[in-house]
Amino acid sequence: MALVCSICHEVPEHPVLSTVSNHVFERRLIEKFIAENGVDPINGEVLSEDQLVDIKVSPLVKPRPPTATSIPAILKLLQDEWDACMLHSFTLRQQLQTARQELSHALYQHDAACRVIARLTKEVTAAREALATLKPQAAPGMVPAQIAALPAGAAQGVVRHEPMEAAEPGPAAMTEDIIQKLQEKANLLTAERKRRGKKVPDELMPPDDIRSFRTLSSHPGLHSASVPGILSMDLQATDTSKVLTGGADKSVVVFNKDTEQVTAVMKGHSKKVTNVIYHPTEEIVFSSSPDTTIRIWFVGNASCQQVIRAHNAPVTGLSLHATGDYLLSCSEDQHWAFSDIASGRVLTKVTDDSIGHALTCAQFHPDGLIFGTGTGSSIIKIWDLKEGTNVANFPGHSGPITALAFSENGYYLATAADDAVVKLWDLRKLKNFKNITLDDRYEVKSLSFDQSGTYLAVAGTDLRVYLCKQWQELKVFSDHTDMTTGVRFGQHTTFLSSVSMDRSLKFYGL
Repeated sequence: MALVCSICHEVPEHPVLSTVSNHVFERRLIEKFIAENGVDPINGEVLSEDQLVDIKVSPLVKPRPPTATSIPAILKLLQDEWDACMLHSFTLRQQLQTARQELSHALYQHDAACRVIARLTKEVTAAREALATLKPQAAPGMVPAQIAALPAGAAQGVVRHEPMEAAEPGPAAMTEDIIQKLQEKANLLTAERKRRGKKVPDELMPPDDIRSFRTLSSHPGLHSASVPGILSMDLQATDTSKVLTGGADKSVVVFNKDTEQVTAVMKGHSKKVTNVIYHPTEEIVFSSSPDTTIRIWFVGNASCQQVIRAHNAPVTGLSLHATGDYLLSCSEDQHWAFSDIASGRVLTKVTDDSIGHALTCAQFHPDGLIFGTGTGSSIIKIWDLKEGTNVANFPGHSGPITALAFSENGYYLATAADDAVVKLWDLRKLKNFKNITLDDRYEVKSLSFDQSGTYLAVAGTDLRVYLCKQWQELKVFSDHTDMTTGVRFGQHTTFLSSVSMDRSLKFYGL
């Protein structure tokens, strides 16, 4: 027989008996009633908690609620609980992602602000030093504003003689006129590329003819035999019979393929010449060296026209802008510089504090608004020239980057490092889409696309030519007896030229 509480008329969980009225109560209810009234609720006599007697009964098992009386109902309860847990977990993940993005954005802004402050501080310091240098040399009564208005060299009372040496970069950056000029050239090149479409020039050598290439001539006497080795080369774009080489003997040489004669020898560097460029339309050449200088030469009289001192460490990369008026250079001092050829002035000089390693090579994109630099930390960095900012990074190599080259259509970037792999990057998708794995311990010193972007040449341990898009190896040349350091295609790939540490310049063709 079930006991029933005289107050709530339900089966009590903890039943007690009142010795005053002999009625059963739920303990918590009767204790509350006694605390408030002090009497028995049945007969009104005085009652205390000491007069309550516990009743021993079997444990009370409450019936399940109607919704949990079957297996399907229990499964539904479990499913609802699982869904609630998953929804909560998803909400937490969303909040975590949002917090990460906000933190990343805040850190980027902080880093950018620090770099801007550092650059401005450096520019202010340079301006103060320049002003302090000019003040003692000014005429009596002349104010700084008058000094600034004087022509270059007049503030010191001297006239510059060739070769001129460009001053260190001042606080002025690229002007709006220069930026507009760069943009107009890029628009023009893009329009020309669209007009050409994907059509391959009719004069271009087909792949089967490339496979049949052989050595046409070899010229070992361009540079000194006492310090052997040719380290760099270039061809004039409008007349590829004109070959430019830079050697370990500190000299720059211009060679004519048709006449097989040296037309100019230019000396002035105090160390080996590691990079050379032939101006596409003028008889002007450029060279750089570990002596920290960039020299501009006039081929006609083999004289140095200007010396650009943009860096404080060996210059490792050199590239000419599509306008033909500006030079890009990079150095072991972790800076890249953008210089005006006409004035020799450094317009922009930028570093990335996150690099922490030397810049090893540099190359303009065909349109000239972006460019790539290789680093000693195995990363290729893409830069926006107008803003002077790093817009993309391509990791994946092992060892310092040794060479990079953009294809003529501007879609692909080929890179190499000390890992015996040539990587191809799609600049539209910013990803690596192809790896050309070379022989073990293969060293790559130079990469070059032909002017149509159909072929890629790889120079290093030997010389190899690949067919783009299929990335098929067409030909391997092993004629050099030492490391091949430079390679270029002739007009419409009618010939291929290379230089080597064996001191020779070779031409290949049918």
